[in-house]
Amino acid sequence: MGGEALTLPKDLLDFSGYGPKELQALLDLAERLKRERYRGEDLKGKVLALLFEKPSLRTRTTLEVAMVHLGGHAVYLDQKQVGIGEREPVRDIAKNLERFVEGIAARVYKHETVEALARHAKVPVVNALSDRAHPLQALADLLTLKEAFGGWEGLEVAWVGDGNNVLNSLLEVTPLVGLRIRVATPRGYEPDPQLLKRADAHFTHDPREAALGAHALYTDVWTSMGQEAERERRLRDFQGFQVNGELLELLHPEGIFLHCLPAHYGEEATEEAVHGGRSRVFDQAENRLHTAKAVLLTLLK
Repeated sequence: MGGEALTLPKDLLDFSGYGPKELQALLDLAERLKRERYRGEDLKGKVLALLFEKPSLRTRTTLEVAMVHLGGHAVYLDQKQVGIGEREPVRDIAKNLERFVEGIAARVYKHETVEALARHAKVPVVNALSDRAHPLQALADLLTLKEAFGGWEGLEVAWVGDGNNVLNSLLEVTPLVGLRIRVATPRGYEPDPQLLKRADAHFTHDPREAALGAHALYTDVWTSMGQEAERERRLRDFQGFQVNGELLELLHPEGIFLHCLPAHYGEEATEEAVHGGRSRVFDQAENRLHTAKAVLLTLLK
């Protein structure tokens, strides 16, 4: 697939080093790949290592399928097999993998792990989720919003829930495409204030204030993998932050609901929210494939 003159940082750990032009070009490529249902041999003979401390449905499947659609292959390595930081230090894992594969996608607990992989590996490293960022998800979210509204300029997106890694990545990208974002979290669960400032986000502890008139309402689970010991406290702290029919009624008349999945029904969202007429949740999930293709095609070609 020719024609892309896109220069990006070697690694995708977060959106450091990305400006509006780079982000737009990457999303344009994803949109084109989806429109053409593209399959080719661009990455023929190339291998992506999937280094996963955390299990996944969407992340693993979309990265593996993306490599197949681009003519390459993926090798899945979980924590039991590799023992990241236990059986072997991250530095040694990076120095081994760079000799076997053309790229590494790492889904890990600590962001420092993907940073160490990128520092020590000569091949590109993609953050497939860390505690600080989820860039692949943010790309799929932007593509979904563009499909729903025809563009991003002037849209208001409301985030209701935890100030987590998905929100961090949204706060990084929203100012690059002209999106406005409102954030509502319980007290004690606020995101990085520097990210809020850079995104010029409206912050509140009131989910209704965030949702009122918004074009999109976005949430995520209240308790992520690795936070199980906090579950009971989080369930108490997040009372009143559930996305349900009542909260969705506050949206713009054409407003949509977003969730990066999996959903914990009865906690952060109801089944009505996920499966109702406003939901674009499964469009988001599909777009993880097309944005993954764009990232891999750009970084590994």
